Amino acid sequence: MGLLLQTDGAYEGYTLFAPRYSTTTYLIDIKGNIVHSWKGSHIPGLGVYLLENGHLLRTANVNNSKFMNAGGGGGGVQLIDWDGIVLWDYLYSSSDYCQHHDVKMLPNGNVLIIAWEKKTPEEAVAAGSSRSEELWPDQIIEVRPDGASGGTIVWEWHLWDHLIQDYDSSKANYGVVSEHPELLDINHTPIADMSHINSIDYNPAYDQLLLSVRHYSEIWIIDHSTTTKEAAGHTGGKSGKGGDLLYRWGNPRAYGAGTESDRKFFTQHDAQWIPPGLPGAGHVLVFNNGENRPGGIYSTVEEIVLPVDEQGKYRTPNPGTPFGPSSPAWIYRAEKPENFYSLYMSGVQRLPNGNTLICEGDPGIFLEITSSSEIVWKYSNKINNPESVTLENPVPLGNDVFKIRRYGPEYPAFAGRDLRPGKTVE
Repeated sequence: MGLLLQTDGAYEGYTLFAPRYSTTTYLIDIKGNIVHSWKGSHIPGLGVYLLENGHLLRTANVNNSKFMNAGGGGGGVQLIDWDGIVLWDYLYSSSDYCQHHDVKMLPNGNVLIIAWEKKTPEEAVAAGSSRSEELWPDQIIEVRPDGASGGTIVWEWHLWDHLIQDYDSSKANYGVVSEHPELLDINHTPIADMSHINSIDYNPAYDQLLLSVRHYSEIWIIDHSTTTKEAAGHTGGKSGKGGDLLYRWGNPRAYGAGTESDRKFFTQHDAQWIPPGLPGAGHVLVFNNGENRPGGIYSTVEEIVLPVDEQGKYRTPNPGTPFGPSSPAWIYRAEKPENFYSLYMSGVQRLPNGNTLICEGDPGIFLEITSSSEIVWKYSNKINNPESVTLENPVPLGNDVFKIRRYGPEYPAFAGRDLRPGKTVE
């Protein structure tokens, strides 16, 4: 456990991670030594980021949700200063909705939050669901922090406003799925947690959002330049398409444009645009978990070149045909593929030196690899789930980490900070 490998090819920086079963968030140097940490009162729920001003943007599993108990649930979002003082403690959890998985700080200081919202069996059937059961579609809200715990929702997008179904012509949203790739088939997944968005990213050049949608095995891009009213419809915003999907990729069967054999993603996580100035800038990087992958269960990291112009407009395929590209531009696959696998969570990040930082979330393994797939740094999270220890199973399980991020020495958050190495994580 701890640091397993460090070579000269690794990017010198500081790695931020929040073990799933710990209330402490750690910042470690390239040798695995702690240079800073933040102790909290909740385990993460799940995303954690270090902002340029030195504040921590952290989700919190408040464990009081009246909504449900599902993977990735949290209910709270916090801003914490460098010294551990909670500046903002926002609760988004009730019997009707609950924050989960990821958050994103916008340039204006507002925070994007992923959340479930509850729909009754009656509402589901009226919308064209083939099952008379409760559904938990996703929503995205943009919150302007206010005081110590308040917040104003200034923008929102709801999956529920962009549905299609070919099951019941007497119900709402009826149409031909393959003719509307901009809409979401309500009957694509047979579970209540129908979409399970697990990451969110923002592109300031296009004013667009990138979502990783686990249960559709797709990435989606939507227009953020809309008003809330426009986001609920099909017109408006820079795209002119309101809140409909501008682009989707990974599983063309989800919109009637292919079969299971055409599927590229398998319950993927952490989709993100590679930032300007980095190798591959503008491309999308994704951790493809590989659950139920034909031909073998293993994970990959994949880089996608989007079919987009300088105005942020995407090439739209003919009805019944999939969005491009036909394949990823780059794939990391372990030498023995089955040795690299995470059933859930996990993340990726392109580094300034062209390497890629990987969080193999389930076992809590961190890797830095070169473009030619050479491993130049490796670390194993030591913090596990103490509740997994029993007399029958004395070895603790659950070293899970949702995702990690590395920040270079020049990152503004570190200006004037004491980053002398301390102990290792125990």
